[in-house]
Amino acid sequence: MSGWSRVSLVLRDPRVAAGAALLLLVAGAALFAPLLAPHDPNDQDLLNTLLPPFWDNGGTFDYPLGTDALGRCVLSRLLYGARIALLVGFSASLGAGIVGGVLALIAGYCGGWTDWIISRLIDVWMSFPAIVLALVLIVGLSPSVANAIFAIILVAWTRVCRVTRAEILSLIKRDYIAAARIAGASHLQVVLYDVLPGALPILLTLLSLELGIAVVIEAVLSFTGYAVGPNISTWGGMIADGLVTMFQQPTGLIWPMASIVVTVLGANLLGEGLRRQLDPRLLRRTELQS
Repeated sequence: MSGWSRVSLVLRDPRVAAGAALLLLVAGAALFAPLLAPHDPNDQDLLNTLLPPFWDNGGTFDYPLGTDALGRCVLSRLLYGARIALLVGFSASLGAGIVGGVLALIAGYCGGWTDWIISRLIDVWMSFPAIVLALVLIVGLSPSVANAIFAIILVAWTRVCRVTRAEILSLIKRDYIAAARIAGASHLQVVLYDVLPGALPILLTLLSLELGIAVVIEAVLSFTGYAVGPNISTWGGMIADGLVTMFQQPTGLIWPMASIVVTVLGANLLGEGLRRQLDPRLLRRTELQS
């Protein structure tokens, strides 16, 4: 099967298609936020606070999804909040994939004391609750997008490393790895041309799943006020503001929560679809059943 045929088959998977569509929807909203947002996300209209959506009594088309307690446009803040969520999500998941993937390659291929040290480091690091560890790390740093990404990478790399290491331990027992060594390939050549391509499917799946986890962690950090500055719109910050007025106008709380759910659902569907289409063990099982 050619590469393009394989890509076409993967894209036809309903999970991959649905997940990619949801993520593209959120990414499009984030990318075109300056064009789609009816107002600046920080503009305050104190004469129009806690307005409902335009279809509800008292709503107006000037603020399609209503306003918060300070009269800020909920739709505008959602669109600009998507930028922070996806920037942190994609950057943190990619960083965690690089760090975890490199350490997994070293541990799985080298084995021995190298594998033991990295495995014990993972055990110790994962003994801390992820959200608590991220909060501790970000408290020691000044609130910023870069520091939030750094904190999430330090929390998330262990999951990527543990799963990928297990896959690599299975790969290095394959016959083609032994054949490459017998043929005179160097260790670097074996890792780059034989081990890494075999581990890429699980890495791509983990990156998709880590994207959703990073979005949730960023929302938690923003909720506590430690992720970014107070003048930057985030979904977690909107949830914190909406909790104060949830009984007067609950939509300010509902919309950012729904945005997080859609983004995480898209990432999870994409990750599950990629796993089913790229994992050779699942493919062989499907072929045997058919």
